[in-house]
Amino acid sequence: MKGLQDKRVVITGGASGIGRATAVRFLEEGSRVLVIDRDEAGCRRLAAELPALAGTIVADVSDVESVRAAFRQVDEMAGGLDVLINNAGISIRHPFLEITPEEWQKVISVNLTGVFLVAQEAARRMVAGGGGVIINMGSTNGLLGYPYYADYNASKAGVIELTRSMALELAPSVRVVAVCPGYVLTPMQEAEYTPEMMAELNAKIPLKRHAKPEEVAALFAFLASEEAPYLTGHPYIIDGGETAGGLASR
Repeated sequence: MKGLQDKRVVITGGASGIGRATAVRFLEEGSRVLVIDRDEAGCRRLAAELPALAGTIVADVSDVESVRAAFRQVDEMAGGLDVLINNAGISIRHPFLEITPEEWQKVISVNLTGVFLVAQEAARRMVAGGGGVIINMGSTNGLLGYPYYADYNASKAGVIELTRSMALELAPSVRVVAVCPGYVLTPMQEAEYTPEMMAELNAKIPLKRHAKPEEVAALFAFLASEEAPYLTGHPYIIDGGETAGGLASR
């Protein structure tokens, strides 16, 4: 991709899954990559596996002081940032009537409040530094109804609307987009489904499989690059055709 060499890239939730795959992709593009994750052991493991990383930072994106401290470290390690991949997120699979207030708050705090807190810190630096790209992690869950994920769905719908608002206010110096994956074969996804459930889901997807984390990482790289200079303010779906026919809630 054009324009990613030596770019300072911060990835939240980068110790595993899509975040890890994205760190690998941006390193391949020649970027300087910093990973923020609350999993201290995961950060140590990632640093050992990817010695080319510019650094790892342990932080909880749902906590404002933790986020501020993390970005002070970003400033020290890289002198700011050019690209933010706002990827950290969690999900809890429960029927609506069984979601507790504590579970609701936990999901919203990480998936929506966390995206806001991280994006605000990044955007302040980008505006002061003359520009940048922010890519928020949405989901097809934020676009269509999915049963058993009311809290997650609400959080991702909020991310999409936050992205639109940010894009309007931060233009023209900062581009802001959202990536909305469908089913991706990550450790988090695998932990929630039996093999039978996985097969049933794959059957609903026109391409008959889950996405690979590397495929989502490739979309992040494209959107962050100089190949996409006129893209801002919108969600970009990567779902194997799943939502084209409204298959998600059948």
